[in-house]
Amino acid sequence: MTSLNGAVVLVTGANGGIGTHFVREALARGAAKVYATARNPREWDDERVVPLALDVTDSASIQAVVEQASDVTVLINNAGASVSSAGILTHTDEEIRSNVETNFLGPLFLARAFAPILSAKSGNTAIIDIHSALSWLAVAGIYSATKAALWSATNSLRLELQHAGVQVVGVHVGYVDTPMAAHVTDPKTDPAELVAKVFDATAAGEHEVLADQTSVRAKVGLSAPLEAVYPQLAARGLSD
Repeated sequence: MTSLNGAVVLVTGANGGIGTHFVREALARGAAKVYATARNPREWDDERVVPLALDVTDSASIQAVVEQASDVTVLINNAGASVSSAGILTHTDEEIRSNVETNFLGPLFLARAFAPILSAKSGNTAIIDIHSALSWLAVAGIYSATKAALWSATNSLRLELQHAGVQVVGVHVGYVDTPMAAHVTDPKTDPAELVAKVFDATAAGEHEVLADQTSVRAKVGLSAPLEAVYPQLAARGLSD
């Protein structure tokens, strides 16, 4: 169980729709300080917020933030990259590299860099990784692949950091009502509702958050035959 009361929180991708809610809600729940990181950090209207420049794809940038934020007790890996097309064979080299570096290597390297700091504190520490329902559904090309990789890494981190009392929380969610999903007409989760669920689960000592029905169905699908998860496979079999 990890309480936000008195916590020192670091949020990656803090300028975005979900990141901003993480910053605000952490403060509302009593965080003593929030490091709001982004490639180009913005100013905030609360002296408890410390803007920091961070490029999660750059090892030197990560190291600089670790040195500036050595008092962190809760790390939230929220920053992410998306893709313009669904097919993994149609992505550009840049899209593939950007997704791998931002969605997978960035959170992993940040967790590795902060792990000694979190492990050295006397409990009440956590790493929160924002996955996606698409980590269990391979319908978004390299985006799905990197989120699946992050899910696996989160599971490894949870086991390796358990002895040090560091809680590791993996978050799965479908579409969230942010500018990134503005073009989507399917149901979307309110980012404020998502963040509240994540912090409630963290305070309750949970390991995983399934924030919507899309995520619930996707996890159930892991035990189903592939043809049930991907009906197009069954349709192809019928036409052969």
